[in-house]
Parts: sequence; structure tokens; C-alpha cells
Amino acid sequence: MEQRISLVTLGVTDVARSKAFYEHLGWQGQEVEETVFFQAGGLALVLWGRDKLAADAGIEGPGTGTMTLAQNVRSRAEVDRVMATAAAAGATVTKPARETFYGGYAGYFADPDGHLWEIAWNPGFTLAADGTLTVPDFGTTD
Repeated sequence: MEQRISLVTLGVTDVARSKAFYEHLGWQGQEVEETVFFQAGGLALVLWGRDKLAADAGIEGPGTGTMTLAQNVRSRAEVDRVMATAAAAGATVTKPARETFYGGYAGYFADPDGHLWEIAWNPGFTLAADGTLTVPDFGTTD
């Protein structure tokens, strides 16, 4: 597993309120399907409803699912490799890798302290040679 983080997803109780808060701080984001993406240097900060995040990660209730670290990789095969490496290192797979609603492929695991990681291949998110992720222009005005 490469030493980098692609996205930090914060599970929030009210997406609109949280978006307004970050915008008040001067952040500029894009909202797509009740999810807000902020470009934050070489990574993205994402706001998503807690219940949706927990369900996507395969856990009950918000629990430790209120924040998810995510790493985007370059292929489906790489998702499988990272998930297998994490499981071998002692991670608990909370959701095995599978096709996603956005046309990608992803799975979740929890580290020994319960911190959730999503490992994903997303055809819409380009990775530079150094692994830097750039949030695409979703064509919204939000």
C-alpha cells in the first residue's frame, strides 16, 4: 500500500450546514448527489451524511464510520491487492471490494483501532504519476 491518502470523508449530520460552515471558512466545494467535494492540496475533503457513510462501509450506525480515510488506486486489481494486504496485516474487512454505484470498484477495511479505510478505483478521478488526486469538474455551480 502506497503511503498516501486520496480523500478524507467526514460523516456529517447535516450536509448543507456543514457545507455552509466550510464555505464560511473560505473553502470552495462542489456538491454532487448530497456529497460535497473540496480540493485540499493534493487530496480531497469530502462531506457525506453519516448514515450513508456507515451503510456504504457496511457497518451499523455511525459509530467509527463518521470519518473514513480513502485511497484511490489505479485499477480494480490494485484494490484487491491492497485489501488483501490489509487483511493479512490484521485489518477487518467491513465490506469486500465490489462494483460501486458510480462505476468504480471499492472495498472497506478497519484498522486495528477501528479507523475505516476505503480503497477505491474510480474511473472519474484521475491520479497523477505521484498519486496526487484531482477532483474532477462535475459541471455544477455549487
